[in-house]
Amino acid sequence: MDIIYGSGVALARICFSVFSKCKVEGTESIPPRGPLIVAANHLSNADPALVMASLNRRLYSLAKQGLFENPLTSIIMKGMGTHPVNREGNDLGALRWALNLLDQDKAILIFPEGKRSRNAALERSRPGIGYIALRSQAPVLPIAITGTENIPGMWRVAFPLCGITVKIGQPFTLPYIEGKLNRSLLQQVSDIIMGRVSDLLPPSYRGFYGTTITTK
Repeated sequence: MDIIYGSGVALARICFSVFSKCKVEGTESIPPRGPLIVAANHLSNADPALVMASLNRRLYSLAKQGLFENPLTSIIMKGMGTHPVNREGNDLGALRWALNLLDQDKAILIFPEGKRSRNAALERSRPGIGYIALRSQAPVLPIAITGTENIPGMWRVAFPLCGITVKIGQPFTLPYIEGKLNRSLLQQVSDIIMGRVSDLLPPSYRGFYGTTITTK
């Protein structure tokens, strides 16, 4: 399966370097080892491949169940280290999967909004990333993506033909909290994480986090 991942990342790097003006900033901030939660905004179908191509670490990720319905697509998705998640409710199996990998010092890519933004502006994070971050105590690496909203549909992922910027922020950790983690607390923590992503974005991309949430 590492052959599928390595080939996919190599192909993505060629596509983004040849068919787009792709700029990656802040690669020196990427922890070279240890558990890591990569949190990014989501604008396009190209975003998972873009982030994987931009980081020098093997990433695992979560994606909606519908992408695994086709047998061939399912093999490719699993080969890329992607696990299906039910976005309609609390998917405990997906949460356990992520925590297990972090316990093995792996790096997990999560799009906290849970879906692509329709207008390139941030939507409010779902609480799942807050749970994973608090339970694992893994560092969180915020990443801001701009430009991929100009890549329409799936067919243009291989030929982006637009300017793209990937801005990598500083990793940070959250304080350990004992006891039960209620939904309100998880949402607050998730908002803090997404606020760090918002800080890396131009004002026009910040959406919900432009004026509502304080991340200081």
